[in-house]
Amino acid sequence: MSEPAISIRNLSKRYRLGTIGRQTLIDETKYWWHKLRGRDPRQAFEKIGYSATERRRVEAEQAGSHEFWALRDVSFDVQPGEVIGIIGRNGAGKSTLLKVLSRITEPTAGEVELRGRIGSLLEVGTGFHPELTGRENVFMNGTILGMKEREVARKLDEIVAFAEIEKFIDTPVKRYSSGMYVRLAFAVAAHLEPEILIVDEVLAVGDAEFQSKCLGRMADVSKEGRTILFVSHNMAAIQSLCSRAVLLQGGQCAMVGSVQETTEAYLRTHLPKAAHLPIGERTDRGGDGQVRFTAYRILNERNLEIGAAQSGETITIELDFEKKTSGDAPCSLYMQVANEKRQRMFLCFSRISHPGVLRMGHRGTVRLTIPHLPLLPGRYFVHLSCKVGKALADELIDGVEFDVVEGDFFGTGKLRGRGGESGILVAHHWEVVGGE
Repeated sequence: MSEPAISIRNLSKRYRLGTIGRQTLIDETKYWWHKLRGRDPRQAFEKIGYSATERRRVEAEQAGSHEFWALRDVSFDVQPGEVIGIIGRNGAGKSTLLKVLSRITEPTAGEVELRGRIGSLLEVGTGFHPELTGRENVFMNGTILGMKEREVARKLDEIVAFAEIEKFIDTPVKRYSSGMYVRLAFAVAAHLEPEILIVDEVLAVGDAEFQSKCLGRMADVSKEGRTILFVSHNMAAIQSLCSRAVLLQGGQCAMVGSVQETTEAYLRTHLPKAAHLPIGERTDRGGDGQVRFTAYRILNERNLEIGAAQSGETITIELDFEKKTSGDAPCSLYMQVANEKRQRMFLCFSRISHPGVLRMGHRGTVRLTIPHLPLLPGRYFVHLSCKVGKALADELIDGVEFDVVEGDFFGTGKLRGRGGESGILVAHHWEVVGGE
């Protein structure tokens, strides 16, 4: 077996909270000189006209600092040609890990071995000079990545075509939109043939078509034998692109394994907490208040609370409610599911699908089961409303949100191909009925 492209051993990164650095070495020297002489640095700084910012630095230093471990004893290997997804909640240490691997920041402890040239895309336009044109930035960024000028020139037309900015390639990038920035930045990183490509979740800046294009390009890069580390909150992208995944939790490596096992662990341990939201506290709601939805849960086929579902599996949405009026007045419930563009995908209306009358007591839970979820991967939002008689009692726009990841909807063992926008899957049948 070949040596790993990336080998990480007991990697740790510590920050000191409450410590604010000064802008110049002279400022730093003056500060410590006053401290050694037993003087209050703030008083000395005020006499010579130091700003309120400098006083805040001193106060923060005197208040003391606290250690924060963004990474703690992280260890795993990445083999050449692997596409590894890095997942975890905000603050789990994902971006810090990529910055250490990209040599942007030094680790506090541990070691990293990188075998190959690295291309990093951590922020929109990283490494671009605003006064230079797109063409000049391609050459400059390629040089930073270790390429020779003739290598960049050979790939230039392909990079520009991928970014779709042919008309603006000789325009200073300070005039580019954020979308144009990310197109060109990704095109450079993906086409200049680094052995290791590190991508943070910057693809969210682009539109759906460009995101699909980028995922396709990364899949092509991996087939060429290059290694990719990909950070994303988009479980659909992780499932479609990656062969393995690393779950970070509180700066530590909670799990390294197959994409399926790791994403399921992530959904079980993290998203259920977010899914059980106190929607009863929201004030941006309609209705006369006779009924109020107070919380929701999304359950999978195994009755486990989740924040993401797979295409084709049965899900149940549980809605806790409180009712001000007594009795069992007839109620009708309405749920509309929309994609990220707020385009309606489908609706569930109890007056149509449940001809009987729903009667709700003072408080309780109503369950809505959707068999064989017909949604493509993506993020979806649910518009909830409840009527008591003919009066609107409660209404919540985007009252529930959840992710859908790839699943074997048709029972063929095949998942959805990469790319495409969110939408509906339909049961159907193919056959040849004629021809020679």
